[in-house]
Amino acid sequence: MALLIEEGGVNNIMEYGDEVSPEEALEYYIKAGRIAYRVLNETIRLVKPGIRVLELCEFSERKIKEYGGKPAFPTNISINNVAAHYTSPIGDNTIVPEDGVVKVDIGVQVNGFIADIAKTVTLNPNYEDMVEAVEAALENALTIAKPGIRISELSKVIEETIKRYGYKPIRNLSGHEVKRYSLHAGTSIPNVKTFSLEKLKPWHTYAIEPFATNGAGYVRDSKEIYIYSLRKVRKPQSKIEEKIISKVKSEYKWLPFSERWLTELAEPNTLRKTLKSLTRRGILQGYPVLIEGLNGIVVQAEHTILVTDKDIIVITKP
Repeated sequence: MALLIEEGGVNNIMEYGDEVSPEEALEYYIKAGRIAYRVLNETIRLVKPGIRVLELCEFSERKIKEYGGKPAFPTNISINNVAAHYTSPIGDNTIVPEDGVVKVDIGVQVNGFIADIAKTVTLNPNYEDMVEAVEAALENALTIAKPGIRISELSKVIEETIKRYGYKPIRNLSGHEVKRYSLHAGTSIPNVKTFSLEKLKPWHTYAIEPFATNGAGYVRDSKEIYIYSLRKVRKPQSKIEEKIISKVKSEYKWLPFSERWLTELAEPNTLRKTLKSLTRRGILQGYPVLIEGLNGIVVQAEHTILVTDKDIIVITKP
């Protein structure tokens, strides 16, 4: 799931409180990655004109649970000029159009350890080379990724690859470090070259996530918000707020969640009003649906890597 742009060795993976050995953490990461890869590929096989986006979201989230994981965030199904952060709201009737360019972005967590993967399916052959561009950018970045490499080198390769195909990288979306129960953990991996001296650190985990477009090369917020995460725990002002905060804190912790996951707590209108109120007061963070700046078509590819002392493990590859 994309990061909109606005330390500690092995112990970095044990920050949540309970004791987890490095060996256990590696096992959890590998399991999350295998589930993510499997569910992504099962989901993209369903992408066809006329299928409801809600069906794709619910299918992938159900399969994650069946295979022994939990969603690390609501499945994102972002179509055409929508770059990221679209997941079906309650009762969504949106369908995949005949010539849709569909980004499927899936996150899996096992005991809080996260794997994040995405792929674009184009039903319009005119955009196949754009999909090829973003896939090549991801593979080229993975080829040079290693402990100690400057993140700016990864960004340079991503930008140069996409531009070589004649498209623009999206400059205000980036890959991101992930930590236990933390999807966007501070360090970003931009899709355009920067002058940062920051490096990939051993025993840290990163999602590398190129985005390309034939539009302006940046995204803007829409007014739609269907994904939230807990930001601060404050005293609730109503029974429904108390129920929402309690459920989110116990089941999703600091990870993003969907309004669809809270339907047993209140009817939809009350639920949405309460989520908006909690967001205005800073208790929740909302993730607006992101639209390409000039409504250009957007494509995406993503893998998650675990950096070791000597190499990297692409945990979202079989």
